[in-house]
Amino acid sequence: QGRTVDFRNTVIIMTSNVGSEYLLEGATAKGEIAPDARARVMADLRSRFRPEFLNRVDEIVLFKPLTEAEIEQIVELMFDELRARLADRRITLDVTEQARRLIAAEGFDPIYGARPLRRFISREVETRIGRTLIAGDVHDGAVITVDAHDGDITVTYHNPTPKARLEAA
Repeated sequence: QGRTVDFRNTVIIMTSNVGSEYLLEGATAKGEIAPDARARVMADLRSRFRPEFLNRVDEIVLFKPLTEAEIEQIVELMFDELRARLADRRITLDVTEQARRLIAAEGFDPIYGARPLRRFISREVETRIGRTLIAGDVHDGAVITVDAHDGDITVTYHNPTPKARLEAA
């Protein structure tokens, strides 16, 4: 015997990749969804789900592909999380615009969305920072800079002078 659950005042969000290829192909220059792409997605949805199920769904929302600016904002949010982790050691993280653009271009996948960005940042930035921290090369109060040169991500650091370290403590 199962439990009875009250679903009044509940919003259930279901996601699917049904028709995503039409959304990728059918994005306008402004990043909006073209009407014919919307129609193809809805036709694909109707072919994959029974009418009885679709009739119980109040609203179907089609998400437009992310713009470059939106992807760069996501990159910045991910770096804000890393900054918060480094703040315990008073380490400042600077990310140049060139690095942000390269990470957005290299780490984003239109099919898989923003998830690969996190893996890219982890592999290309966090791992390098972690190695320097473990080796003791980066001291409390340091400034770490993430930049891009010739299509590669670079991570450099500048430790405070001994006098500045004493004043910061």
